[in-house]
Amino acid sequence: MEMVPSTMTEMWTTMGSTIASFMFIWAIIRQYCPYELRRYFEKYTHTIMTYFSPYIKISIHEFTGDRLKRSEAYVAVEAYLSANSSKTAKRLKAEMGKDSNNLVLSMDEYEKVTDEFRGAKVWWVASKVVSATRPMAYYPEQEKRYYRLTFHKRYREMITGAYLEYVVKEGKEIRVRNRQRKLYTNSPGYKWPSYKQTMWSHIVFEHPATFGTMALEPDKKKEIIEDLVTFSESKEFYARIGKAWKRGYLLYGPPGTGKSTMIAAMANLLNYDVYDLELTAVKDNTELRKLLIETTSKSIIVIEDIDCSLDLTGQRKKKGGKAMADDEKERKEVKEESGNSGNSKVTLSGLLNFIDGLWSACGGERLIVFTTNYVEKLDPALIRRGRMDKHIELSYCGFEGFKVLAKNYLKLETHPLFDAIDGLMKEVKITPADVAENLMPKSPLDDAEKCLWSLIQALEEAKEEAEAEAEAATAKKVVEQSQDGGGVCSENCMAEKASE
Repeated sequence: MEMVPSTMTEMWTTMGSTIASFMFIWAIIRQYCPYELRRYFEKYTHTIMTYFSPYIKISIHEFTGDRLKRSEAYVAVEAYLSANSSKTAKRLKAEMGKDSNNLVLSMDEYEKVTDEFRGAKVWWVASKVVSATRPMAYYPEQEKRYYRLTFHKRYREMITGAYLEYVVKEGKEIRVRNRQRKLYTNSPGYKWPSYKQTMWSHIVFEHPATFGTMALEPDKKKEIIEDLVTFSESKEFYARIGKAWKRGYLLYGPPGTGKSTMIAAMANLLNYDVYDLELTAVKDNTELRKLLIETTSKSIIVIEDIDCSLDLTGQRKKKGGKAMADDEKERKEVKEESGNSGNSKVTLSGLLNFIDGLWSACGGERLIVFTTNYVEKLDPALIRRGRMDKHIELSYCGFEGFKVLAKNYLKLETHPLFDAIDGLMKEVKITPADVAENLMPKSPLDDAEKCLWSLIQALEEAKEEAEAEAEAATAKKVVEQSQDGGGVCSENCMAEKASE
């Protein structure tokens, strides 16, 4: 028993001496041995070690090829590890993410984290290479950062296939969730200072509208939400049927029924950017295509009040009393008959190609939304199914929509005055915008009951106006009927008919 400490002491002493000798020799080699010889030695040492090691390593570098552009694979891995490493890594670095106001936590240099996929354990290491600066170099090389993935060779096929695909996909989705969404608008062509500048300018999109706050009937709201969610999850379906991954929505109805609010709610539901396209600022069809190319996926392209944007509302002539159904014939005919507005030379044919032509397939996961107050003015070729796939009528406010607004504005779910409002709404047409204006408190002294009475008064006034208009229309009809009968009634005759 007494020999054990002595033996252990001798063993540690010998090991320490050996390590010190090795370090001394290695320092001499690094100082006096030529760089090329050291690289040759390290190369073959690494090859020998790899031969005996059962592990495989994959490096994903930050910059590949063009040094000014980051690798998409590196960015995706960085996002994936930022969500997973923050729970296990001991050393993290916090940075402001691109297009985001939030701090993003990621692995610090030389930190190692473990991940598991289908029973296989893998290790990620954040590392960097610092190139030695040469005496004559004016600018030293930048650090080259990379992630190194290590795994057992028995999992080679699964890791290089399914796992890496999963990491990149998850990383991209995390970046989309964390990004700061934007509202874009197009600038006139003459304002572009250089060919490198984008045709779109943007601000941060911060509209608070959601489907929960919209004054819609519950069934219609549910139908729209399900349609949007199904579209966003149908990448494989669109690829299988051979269609571009896009969908057109036509929002129509009287002014004040919430068409713009609907667009904001759609963007917030799907976490999409919004491109508000102003057609009058587009010079011609070529410029329109360039604008489309610069839009990104996961976006909504909006043309509001399309019946007022350009002269795209005229009905085309029909040959032989029959409408042409073939798309090619439609476009040939439209090219000559589409009018221009101001300096814009965008035609209906160009707009049709923008919606569902060959150029519309660049990118994916886009919604194209048109809004109009007068759907009957639009050319049928513009809004047919396949271009505007879903037509959504946003009409006057009903009682269910009123209850949503009452909860939003007054925090009321029930009140004794609700019955009176329900009865009046069945007789009077009123837009959600008018309802919201009456429910909004105008001073700190306005309580919920006062706001409800304000709405009741507005409904009663609208009812009286509607009755007066109905009486005037009846009197006019009586006059027209009497004139069609071959003579003009006396004032007493007309009064008697009007009273009847």
